[in-house]
Amino acid sequence: MKSLTAGKPLKLILAFAVPLFIGQLFQLFYSLVDTRIVGEILGETSLAAVGATTTLSDMLTGLLNGFTNGMAIIVATYFGAGDEKNMKKAIGGTILSNVIITVCISCLCLLFLRPLLGFLHVDAYILPEAESYIRIVLAGLIAGTCYNICTAVLRAIGDSFTPLIFLVLASFLNIFLDYTFIRYLQTGVAGAAYATVISQAFSAFLCFIYMRKKYPQLSLKKNDLAFSQEIYRKLLSTGISMGFMVSFVNLGTLALQTSINTFGTNIIVAHTAARKATSVFMLPFSVLGTTLATYCGQNLGAGKYTRIKTGIKDTVLLTFAWCALVMLAAFTISPYLIRLITASNEKEIIDTASLYLKVNTTFYFVPTIICLFRNSMQGFGDNKTPVFSSALELIGKVAIAFFLAPVIGYMGIIISEPIVWFIMVIPLVVNMARNPIFKMKDGTDGD
Repeated sequence: MKSLTAGKPLKLILAFAVPLFIGQLFQLFYSLVDTRIVGEILGETSLAAVGATTTLSDMLTGLLNGFTNGMAIIVATYFGAGDEKNMKKAIGGTILSNVIITVCISCLCLLFLRPLLGFLHVDAYILPEAESYIRIVLAGLIAGTCYNICTAVLRAIGDSFTPLIFLVLASFLNIFLDYTFIRYLQTGVAGAAYATVISQAFSAFLCFIYMRKKYPQLSLKKNDLAFSQEIYRKLLSTGISMGFMVSFVNLGTLALQTSINTFGTNIIVAHTAARKATSVFMLPFSVLGTTLATYCGQNLGAGKYTRIKTGIKDTVLLTFAWCALVMLAAFTISPYLIRLITASNEKEIIDTASLYLKVNTTFYFVPTIICLFRNSMQGFGDNKTPVFSSALELIGKVAIAFFLAPVIGYMGIIISEPIVWFIMVIPLVVNMARNPIFKMKDGTDGD
């Protein structure tokens, strides 16, 4: 266990974020390798089938991650306050709530899978592969949730390094299984889905065993699983808020995908590749945002309000430097990145994906602020503003998908995110400036 309530804020934030960054990098590395394996062995049609449904799986995964990470903020707050009794009850509530939510979502999506694929405008020629892939992913959502619960609890108590170890092991297993299933067992795109679910289950099992042995104080008893109105109110308030925040973002992306799926295989592949590269470029935003949620939660519980403001300010300046680097990369090496991801030399794919990256990275300073501010707000108890901002993103992307993209084509998709970013950042900046937490004096830290 490690407290984030004492010491230099930026140093602590980076020490916490680096293992998290490496872990997310391995996840992205797997995702890129998975895309490469599917594209190289099975071809662009199969890659389009996976890409046509990836947005749906990302949306659901993001929703469930949001629930888990939001509830873990309450765990972090009790940990920062030194309240072990309520911390354990919060962990018990996190486990029960997320398992129930995941099972319900998984069953509903499997029941209505065909209508969902129809809503996504998945073409008939890729529908069988797309359905076989996403059906396995949906059935295995519980594996990812179990892993996320373990890692979220560990992060809440300041341990961001342990999840990295199991994630690295799982990533290599995932790549090995990917290649084995697709190349040698000839399972098609379903093999990629099986590899993902098996690897997530493996990570969850190892992480759970480690937690029981390393942190016996986290072991729960029957009364820790009992219903507590106050704790469940806090858990569900923060969990639903962060879950909706993430899902609104992904629902907007899903709406865009319905338009993208009508532009043909090359555009689908180009967009899939560009989004994979974007995931790498934006990785520090999400990692530092997650870090700030835990950092703010612990310091809120400890009553150290000055540290919250200092930590947010220093992190924003750090990520601005990263924005400059990725913009330089987008304007110099983006064609090489797209070839590396897709194993394709198709000019339309490379040019389209490269244009997407160049336009979007130019405005990355805006999503930096969005990601850091809304996670920080969740950490210190503002559950409404981040959801409102994300709702604006959803409305903007839906409008563009249905009105702009049909008129100007894929260029409408490319410019949609910068337009929406400038709209959704406004309430975050305004409310951050007005938040009373920055006017409070704790008088306890001189860092």
